[in-house]
Amino acid sequence: MAPWRCPRGSRAPAGRQSRHAQAVRTGESERFMELGIIGLGKMGGNMAERLRRGGHTVVGYDRDPEVSDVGSVEELVERLSPPRAVWVMVPAGKPTAETIHKLGEVLEQGDLVVDGGNSHYVDDRKHGEELAAKGIGFVDCGVSGGVWGLENGYALMVGGDEDDVKRLMPIFETLKPEGEYGFVHSGKVGAGHFVKMVHNGIEYAMMQAFGEGYELIEASDIVTNVPETFRSWQEGTVIRSWLLDLLNRALAGDPELDDLRGYANDSGEGRWTVQAAVDHAVPLPAITASLFARFASRQDDSPTMRVVAALRNQFGGHAVESSKGADSPGADVNPPSV
Repeated sequence: MAPWRCPRGSRAPAGRQSRHAQAVRTGESERFMELGIIGLGKMGGNMAERLRRGGHTVVGYDRDPEVSDVGSVEELVERLSPPRAVWVMVPAGKPTAETIHKLGEVLEQGDLVVDGGNSHYVDDRKHGEELAAKGIGFVDCGVSGGVWGLENGYALMVGGDEDDVKRLMPIFETLKPEGEYGFVHSGKVGAGHFVKMVHNGIEYAMMQAFGEGYELIEASDIVTNVPETFRSWQEGTVIRSWLLDLLNRALAGDPELDDLRGYANDSGEGRWTVQAAVDHAVPLPAITASLFARFASRQDDSPTMRVVAALRNQFGGHAVESSKGADSPGADVNPPSV
């Protein structure tokens, strides 16, 4: 299903508007919301589509006019009914800081901003204080799910004031997977991105373990079917997991991972996790070792890091390097049809 987008400079069709308006009139406003989304890339665009399928009214802005519903942040704010809620899905660091500062200039008291990117939790405190000074709420939300989230749902880790989080629950309920899991209000502002940071640190260590196990099995002279061995672990074993499923998907297409170079970048969150461990005097030998292994991968090719590179590409569409050294497309992983 192609995502619906409102033509720039026009209002949503009557059917699209009436659902939200009718919900307000009939007391069902707790079920459907209006939401602005800034950043319609791999994650933001799919999140917008999942919300629209769930009955919410979404107005999206992106620097790419081909995917944007409006021509500017100001127009996005004008199209939303107060009190507004705007979700930011742009790269962490300066792009996020600039976007939040801009929203602070155009939003009004009582409006609410969500940072759903991979921001450092320390930055959340600064952004929350900046917006609070203008009477604008702020919620940080760590999002996991990658390119598969449109169909499977996104795991959401949220930090912020309880009333702000409660106000956004219809959005969270639609984005999360069905069932009781996949959402947590972790604590105050910064808590969502803190636990997402730790989540990604754990992810580093898990991928490293799969990679090292693969390399050891491949190096033996008694195992003749390495891919089938990993495939057999998908049921009945204590290490069965989504990462194992994705590794088997990668091995099915390239049994010896010869098409990949064993180079794995790091998103920054592994570094932040290790730094937080130092700050809190908490030993993290496995996560720290997996981060350093990624640094080493930039010097030497190895089967372990080919597994890590393949897994990063499978779950997040992250760019990989081929064995010939050429960059491969970063968003070339599509979820299976449902």
